[in-house]
Amino acid sequence: MTIAQAQQQVDQWIQTYGVRYFSELTNMAILTEEVGELARLMARQYGDQSGKPGEIPKEMGEELADVLWVLLCIANQTGVDLTQALQQSIAKKTGRDKDRHHNNEKLH
Repeated sequence: MTIAQAQQQVDQWIQTYGVRYFSELTNMAILTEEVGELARLMARQYGDQSGKPGEIPKEMGEELADVLWVLLCIANQTGVDLTQALQQSIAKKTGRDKDRHHNNEKLH
């Protein structure tokens, strides 16, 4: 699935099952919530934090997909073509950082 196809599929789902998009501000709050859930999982799996007794660990893929879902919703409702935006971001980072990380002694 391409990014454009993902945006289309999310839009179709919203039109079919979701009635309409939540407001942009609501989706931003939901995105923050989903990133928090991902952060909690990362802290438990890769950090020093342990899980709470009886807590059922969530799947990394599920949490990442939840974040992506809301990002796709925000892109759709604000008219952003994420394929184009990502291509521009990669070009910007390449021009700015192509030597920067190779010259960073902390990464070697």
